[in-house]
Amino acid sequence: MYCVKTTQTIEDTIKKSRFTGIIIPCQTEKQALQHLSQLHQTHPNASHIVFAYRIKSPQGLVMRFHDAGEPSGTAGKPVFQHLEGKDLINVLIVVIRYFGGIKLGAGGLTRAYGNTAKKVIEACVMTNYIDYAQIKLELEYRQMQHFEYQLEKLGGIIMKQDFSDKICLQVKIPEENLTILVEQFKSK
Repeated sequence: MYCVKTTQTIEDTIKKSRFTGIIIPCQTEKQALQHLSQLHQTHPNASHIVFAYRIKSPQGLVMRFHDAGEPSGTAGKPVFQHLEGKDLINVLIVVIRYFGGIKLGAGGLTRAYGNTAKKVIEACVMTNYIDYAQIKLELEYRQMQHFEYQLEKLGGIIMKQDFSDKICLQVKIPEENLTILVEQFKSK
């Protein structure tokens, strides 16, 4: 699975209709819906605001797409197919159309929305998706320097730390490296 780190936008004109493709990283479905709401406010005169997203949640993958008034299956589905085909996760793709006066037909719409999604995906930088785990640890002060070195080496970060007679840490680390860290340092 892959994800994107930053928002990317492209524009395309097909038979006088303007298509704007936007890809936005989202961690939750709520975030995706907030971005959609904001885009509806930013583009009140758009003919159609089509979207598709795939979000990983604790309950599994949340996948949605919407044709936004275009004929069924001609807009949201082709956008979603490119999203799924590239195995992208935690991402929202939106294609905004301003109608130019020439009807494209079902096949033309499918190609236009699909190609816009494809171009915006190609324009962004994809990275491997990493599942993170959170763990609480209790360390002696003398262990801290070695712990920080190992944590950085394993791709983890300290989320919270409390200092008293011992150091209490809350750490976020890639799941695949969790057992390595736990073997080296006793968890709470």
